[in-house]
Amino acid sequence: MTPAQIQERVLYRDGLMLIIDKPAGLPVHAGPAGGPNLERHFDALRYGFPKPPSLAHRLDRDTSGCLILGRHAKALRKIGILFQDGKVDKTYWAVVAGSPPAESGRIELTLSKVSNKTGGWRIVGGAPDGQTAVTDYVVKGRADGLTWLELTPHTGRTHQIRVHCASIGCPLLGDPQYGGPEGALHLHSRAISLPLYPKREPVGAVAPVPAHMRSALAACGFTEAS
Repeated sequence: MTPAQIQERVLYRDGLMLIIDKPAGLPVHAGPAGGPNLERHFDALRYGFPKPPSLAHRLDRDTSGCLILGRHAKALRKIGILFQDGKVDKTYWAVVAGSPPAESGRIELTLSKVSNKTGGWRIVGGAPDGQTAVTDYVVKGRADGLTWLELTPHTGRTHQIRVHCASIGCPLLGDPQYGGPEGALHLHSRAISLPLYPKREPVGAVAPVPAHMRSALAACGFTEAS
């Protein structure tokens, strides 16, 4: 990714934060083995500040869309408190295989991280000692065994939307780890907003639909006016 390419992904910018449109398939930071990641390109987002911005939260490698960066330490602390207090509104779009049990609903299922014999891990739902996790969903459209969902997570657990959707019988496209068909993950952080300034309306951004989700969403009724 060139400096110009990451700058083209800036959806919102002010003196405290940036919101960028994260591409699918790129980790936000380097793992133990290193490799390509989004953070290595943040120097192109200084816009005159002495240091590059830093991640205020995270998205999974294969999830696309709205990602908030804090432009300095004070901003990161302020944004972090808003996340901790549940004051950041997040909207996700997903395309799932199958259909949920109702046109809208709430999924409340605890989540726990478990290791497997090969050294990997996955998230499982329903353990009595698991972390509380809550997600609301609304059906936006259907077509040929697929459903387009708008999801609002009220907690920020790892793989929350993926496990919650699978738990109601409709795993995400591209999510074989949780029972979905193979392919690119169809999960997009569509919009995000937060009350960053006490005497102003919440600020935020909406991320355009990524190319790999357009066909399935269009089949379910998505148009540019959606």
